[in-house]
Amino acid sequence: MSNAIILLLALLLDALLGEPKWLWSRVPHPAVLMGRLIAWADTSFNESPSQKVNGALVIAALSIAALVFGEFLSNLPGIIQAIIVAIFLAQRSLVDHVQAVADALRLSVHDGKLMVARIVGRDTAEMDAPAVARGAIESAAENLSDGVIAPALWFLVFGLPGLFFYKIINTADSMIGYKTPRHIDFGWGAARLDDLLNWVPARLTTLLIAAGYLSSNALKIAWRDRGLHRSPNAGWPEAAMAGVLNIALSGPRQYHGTSTNDAFVNPEGRHDLDPQTIDASVNVLWRAWAVLAFALVVCALF
Repeated sequence: MSNAIILLLALLLDALLGEPKWLWSRVPHPAVLMGRLIAWADTSFNESPSQKVNGALVIAALSIAALVFGEFLSNLPGIIQAIIVAIFLAQRSLVDHVQAVADALRLSVHDGKLMVARIVGRDTAEMDAPAVARGAIESAAENLSDGVIAPALWFLVFGLPGLFFYKIINTADSMIGYKTPRHIDFGWGAARLDDLLNWVPARLTTLLIAAGYLSSNALKIAWRDRGLHRSPNAGWPEAAMAGVLNIALSGPRQYHGTSTNDAFVNPEGRHDLDPQTIDASVNVLWRAWAVLAFALVVCALF
């Protein structure tokens, strides 16, 4: 069974089942196990004065382990591999989390802030309704890239070794890649490697978003405003999302009590975002998913 067919099955399984609570409430999710391993490495090896070297060695060891483990599982039947891949895709989970913000915001701004706090890292206490919606939509765009398209692409090209390699690096970046005093050196390798691994997926996500609407405006805005984002990759899908929906994203926000003066992406777009705008962003997620699925069908046929 080809990687294209396995990935297509995995996309369908994830879309139908998501992350079953009955399962992951009883056994730890593989991503949780990865997180525990990274946390142990952080506690054990993040020591001065060789934090950057230690961090690089930890990432090298984790990468080798992921590649070897992925290769070991590569001999499993295709349907089992599809189940494994589906576990590491986040389309349905992402849709559910983003839609939950829209549903909560319909009740009140307070409910919307509580729900969006689950998927964004910024401060939410001072958010108004448009800011809540903007945070949810930005999370939708960014996580479509690194939670769905990136693992899908690395599996498609390199099979399970590529998938596990990407996921361990992406998980490490989310845990130790932040520019805090503790992790600025130790997490440097994880952050740089994650940027490299997401370079192609971020741009591919932009194309999928645009293709889902046959939108040249999405491509134009992505090319023009991609550099306004602090991330070298997240600006691409976020700007494409802004272009498709004709809205302004990014802009000023707060982290840990400190305000930023980030520029707006697509500043001429609508600023008065609401639950219906979040609904529209969920449609973008599904259209991009459908374009990817169609492309896989074509690959499988030819």
